[in-house]
Amino acid sequence: MQIAVLANDASINAEGQELGDPTEVAMVAFSNKINQPYGELREAYPREAELPFDSERKLMSTIHTIDGERLLLTKGGPDVVFGRSTKILVGTQVLPLTKERLDKIKEQNEHFSDRALRVLAFAYRPLEKKEALDFDAEHDLILVGIMAMIDPPREEVYAAVAEAKEAGIKTVMITGDHKTTARAIARDIGIAEEDDLALTGQELDNLSDRELDAVLERVSVYARVSPENKIRIVRAWQKKGHVTAMTGDGVNDAPALKQADIGIAMGSGTDVAKEAAAMVLTDDNFVSIVSAVGVGRNVYDNIKKAIAYLFSGNLGAIIAIIAALLMDWVNPFTALQLLFINLVNDSIPAIALGMEKGEPDVMSRKPRDPNEGIFSGDTLVSVIYRGVLIGAAVILSQFIGLGYSAEMSVAMAFSTLIIARTLQTFPARSNSQTAIGAGFFTNKYVLYAVAFCSTLYGATLLPAVRGIFSIPANFGLKQFGMAAGLALTAVALMEATKLVIKRIRN
Repeated sequence: MQIAVLANDASINAEGQELGDPTEVAMVAFSNKINQPYGELREAYPREAELPFDSERKLMSTIHTIDGERLLLTKGGPDVVFGRSTKILVGTQVLPLTKERLDKIKEQNEHFSDRALRVLAFAYRPLEKKEALDFDAEHDLILVGIMAMIDPPREEVYAAVAEAKEAGIKTVMITGDHKTTARAIARDIGIAEEDDLALTGQELDNLSDRELDAVLERVSVYARVSPENKIRIVRAWQKKGHVTAMTGDGVNDAPALKQADIGIAMGSGTDVAKEAAAMVLTDDNFVSIVSAVGVGRNVYDNIKKAIAYLFSGNLGAIIAIIAALLMDWVNPFTALQLLFINLVNDSIPAIALGMEKGEPDVMSRKPRDPNEGIFSGDTLVSVIYRGVLIGAAVILSQFIGLGYSAEMSVAMAFSTLIIARTLQTFPARSNSQTAIGAGFFTNKYVLYAVAFCSTLYGATLLPAVRGIFSIPANFGLKQFGMAAGLALTAVALMEATKLVIKRIRN
């Protein structure tokens, strides 16, 4: 326990705040619990020199004078400490570290690792009075023992990993833990399946690029890896055309964070890691990454919905204008009417569509191709279909208006277009769900936008204003009813088509 506390940089202040690496914090907290206050130990045996932990050595060593003897105290990964030890402390006796004794300790280490416990080994070596502390000093160690602890995953991580998997996101664990420990944790939380592979950094080094490429998608766990290994893993996934996100908190993680498409640094991480990353996770929680994916998909969906809404409305107007030209009718819209629709009437619903909460299947879809255009697949079909329906309604409305007069045809075409474009806000909310299915009142901003646009249209019918918008005085309730009925029919067909498609797909 003395080695665990003295070769340790963590502390717990007077307010109970834990400072430092969580693993080291656990050791000083445990020391306090067994009535061996870590502060008293450090005061009694002050640190004279140290070799800090790094991911290459997997060791940390410090020098202290204990009972008049100058000692090198070392803690680190069991495999590394075992490899540098030649003796073992048994009770108060220092004995040779025979193969039989080492195998027994290794067996216990594997037992701990299989239970997803994190294991550290501890050793020491007496030093000559003037012996300097350098990396060569960590040899001929006297093994004292091993300590196992658990860093339990947060409860919400299980659901987050499952949600990520459903969303087509493969989670890969890259850790400094022992391979067996890492694999046990990965299986427990759902990252690794029974037949998935786990590789150590050394095993990864022994693989050629071609061999790694062959097994890459089956490897869910990498243990005891170096910074170079991390970069190689990221590049291997990118080579296969995948978008990669990498998390990290240390200086050694910075190159991989920089290489990844999305580098994610922990809020508690080093400044170097934060500088190299594209984003910082302030709560250090994997769940937040999965939530961010959902939010990002929803934002992208809403942008597509707003653009599709604008394009389909404009396509309807273009179809009506082309039809009027072909049939030698009067132009169905004046310039002022189009300006009013595009600059005033359309912008508010488009903004409201950006406030949609998201499709129910947003985290059930596979990731989209990063090279995929915004008008691809269902979006393009939806834009064209809605535009054609709006255009057909306007053409029919203008045709009916021509039975009265040219001025009436323009007024009816304008009315049908503005009503159809306003009401198509409801079908524009989703490509798969009707407005009722999506929850008519779940986006109050759409309701506000439709009410606002309806008020604006109503204002154009006021006697003092209608002349400005080329609406004749004899445009009455009958003409409005026909124009609105055609617009409603177009919107109803949009919604009905969704139900038909849904039934066919089911």
